[in-house]
Amino acid sequence: MADHVAMPMAVDSDRSDGTESTAVGIKHDWAAPSDVLARLVPNVYMSVNDELETGMLAVIATLNLIINIAWFLIIASAIFSWLYAFNVINVNNQAINMIGRSLYQLTEPLYRPIRRFLPDMGGIDLSPLVVLVILYFIWYFLNTTVASALLG
Repeated sequence: MADHVAMPMAVDSDRSDGTESTAVGIKHDWAAPSDVLARLVPNVYMSVNDELETGMLAVIATLNLIINIAWFLIIASAIFSWLYAFNVINVNNQAINMIGRSLYQLTEPLYRPIRRFLPDMGGIDLSPLVVLVILYFIWYFLNTTVASALLG
């Protein structure tokens, strides 16, 4: 086994640290073989942390995808309800009714708890807006606070 390791580094003019610098910028470290081995063997705890970080990134990315899909469905539902209310679309078309029912069934579980707390606004439904604000808060909290705390 060689008793030195060459590591590419900048040329160091200070040679009081027991190293030699060459003209091409290779710094030779004449450390003991045990020190070299300790630097070459990966830290087991570091690899576990990397796996946890990768797993947490997958969880955060999946939650972001779910939030984005919910956001899209809420916007689509709101636009569909306006088009339906103003008779812009044909309400007798079976495909249109199927799309409307699907959007209603997907978004109503999100709206129902919020409608219990909102006052009656006389035909104006603000629950989609409240759900979008809540989703934005969750998304922002997830991507700033949770991600930075988990990923360091």
